[in-house]
Amino acid sequence: MPGMWWVMGIVMAAALLSGYLTWTAHRVERVHVRARSAQRALDAHLLRRAAAAAVVAEAAENTELYLAARLALDAAPGEREAAENDLTRQLEAIDLTGTDPATHALIVHSRRVVLARQVHTDQVRDALTARRRPLVRVLRLARRYPRPQYFDIVDPYTTMARLAPPAVAVEAG
Repeated sequence: MPGMWWVMGIVMAAALLSGYLTWTAHRVERVHVRARSAQRALDAHLLRRAAAAAVVAEAAENTELYLAARLALDAAPGEREAAENDLTRQLEAIDLTGTDPATHALIVHSRRVVLARQVHTDQVRDALTARRRPLVRVLRLARRYPRPQYFDIVDPYTTMARLAPPAVAVEAG
């Protein structure tokens, strides 16, 4: 029965191809879900930073910072990047060396924005890479998911370098 081997070979090849396509479709779904989750996390951290900046601005009676924070909190999705850029510039212009809890919270939230932005950028890159694969494009495996977008804001690393806590000297005993 030599014809039986051909049938078994075709069935095995179909099973392997089916398994690979299922794995690829699941991978495309996973990277899009992660990119969407990273977007939500970044949005939450940006809102917390803006709220903390508004509290600090009220305490310091800094109207420019307060207005930038309110604009960031109230910005529509299309205006969000510009509002966050303005808030970052305002934060770079002030001295955040106070020890009060509001300033400390602002510093913590600002650091989390940096981390959340990096995670978001990585997840969007992974999702876009998965979408560019030839098999994914030909079979249109990503058509169910909206195309992830980068969130382009002023690089907050310069602000974070300024906000780094002072090094603690350890005395040798």
